[in-house]
Amino acid sequence: MKRRNFLVKTIIGAISITGITGLPAIARTIPAKKGKVLLRLGICADLHQDIIPDGPQRLQTFITAMNNDQPDFIIQMGDLCVPKPSNQTIIDIWNQFKGPKYHVIGNHDTDGGYSHDQVVSFWNAKGKYYSFDTCGYHFIVLNANEEKEIPKYQGSPSIISNDQKKWLEQDIASTNLPVIVFCHQGLDNDTGGGVYQGNLVRVIFDRANVKAGYKKVQMVLSGHHHQDYYNVINGVHYIQINSMSYQYMGPEYAHAHYDEATERANPSIKYTAPYKDPIWASLTIYSNGTAKITGRKSVFLRPAPQEMKRPEFHSGYPDVPYISDRTISI
Repeated sequence: MKRRNFLVKTIIGAISITGITGLPAIARTIPAKKGKVLLRLGICADLHQDIIPDGPQRLQTFITAMNNDQPDFIIQMGDLCVPKPSNQTIIDIWNQFKGPKYHVIGNHDTDGGYSHDQVVSFWNAKGKYYSFDTCGYHFIVLNANEEKEIPKYQGSPSIISNDQKKWLEQDIASTNLPVIVFCHQGLDNDTGGGVYQGNLVRVIFDRANVKAGYKKVQMVLSGHHHQDYYNVINGVHYIQINSMSYQYMGPEYAHAHYDEATERANPSIKYTAPYKDPIWASLTIYSNGTAKITGRKSVFLRPAPQEMKRPEFHSGYPDVPYISDRTISI
């Protein structure tokens, strides 16, 4: 694409940021013919083994499905489990996948005072942040849980350090391949724990695309928010992957969903609205520039958020127990 045309599209994209609904209707209409499959991957997010009572069963369902589907790789988007010995069963299940597998660190993976290095070692992850190439694409895994560098910053760590930003800029510049980014917290979500000053990271993507003269950074996937939405900012697709397990409700909506013994053994579960079945997504990219997200669907265990009278847009987007199917042009 000519540089002039690219800049025009970039300007238009800046004006046409998608709205808050995040519904599948905002995806562009794509011709039925998709072209050759370039890559397929399986994505799950926010298992929360340390909260949900049936974490091993949920993860096993995902891994069994992935071994049957045989994608090029799988990735979990963070908040998997803290690195304590009793969680070894989660890692053993994860490692049953017969192919490449990758990890993103989430903010709850260090609960209890664990370090990022301990998480990386326990999971056998590639690093706290890193990149890799496969199937003609360059993939970047970010860590938005770094130490609080902002003097008056409040809340759980949701920061990408200046050093990591410099690494990110250099890493994108070092490849000639199209780029897909993974980050636990949303770089496009300011409604509830998104990356602090995420706009400064988005600018890195925008500048890389302008410098390349084409859309080099194509897609950014996140977890963390336990929601289901999709935004386009300056031509870059930002896709939220819902939790495998539940929607967080908080103390205001505390309610029992399991039997008394299960609730007692898992004291934080009362602050959630669990999904009956685990959910995840598959991403397929085709040679004609089409990307297809295929998501799993479930239902809430009762009472559902709506039955507890939580406002529909409490967190900016609706509480839903599914991941939407989407077909987009990248």
